[in-house]
Amino acid sequence: MRRYTREHEWIEVAGETATVGITDHAQRQLGDIVFVELPEPGRVLEKGAEAAVVESVKAASDVYAPVSGTVLEANLRLKDEPGLVNSSPEEAGWFFRLTLANPRELEDLMEADAYRAFVAGL
Repeated sequence: MRRYTREHEWIEVAGETATVGITDHAQRQLGDIVFVELPEPGRVLEKGAEAAVVESVKAASDVYAPVSGTVLEANLRLKDEPGLVNSSPEEAGWFFRLTLANPRELEDLMEADAYRAFVAGL
C-alpha cells in the first residue's frame, strides 16, 4: 500500500515496516539534488516531524515523517549518489524505513488518485 502527504512525501507499507521518500513532483520542483541528510537508525519520529533534509541547486527542503515510528534504516546510497532522488524518486531514491507506531495514521494520507488530483490543483 502506498500513500502520499500534502508535503509530497510517499510512504509504502509492507506489514509493520514502511519505506519513505519524496514524490516525483517534489524532486522536479527541487531540481538537481546535491545532498541528502538522513535520520539515524533508532531515531523515534512523530508524524509530521522533520525527518530528513534534501538540498538541491535551488534550495534546501525538509522531509517530514508521514507517520510516527522508529527509523530502522536509512538509504546510505544517497550519501554518495544524491541524484538517485532525481532519477528514481519513488524507487531507488527512498530516504528511510521505519516501523509503524500507529498504523491508523495511514488513514489520514492520500491514495494515488487523490494525490494526483491534489498536484493537478497546485
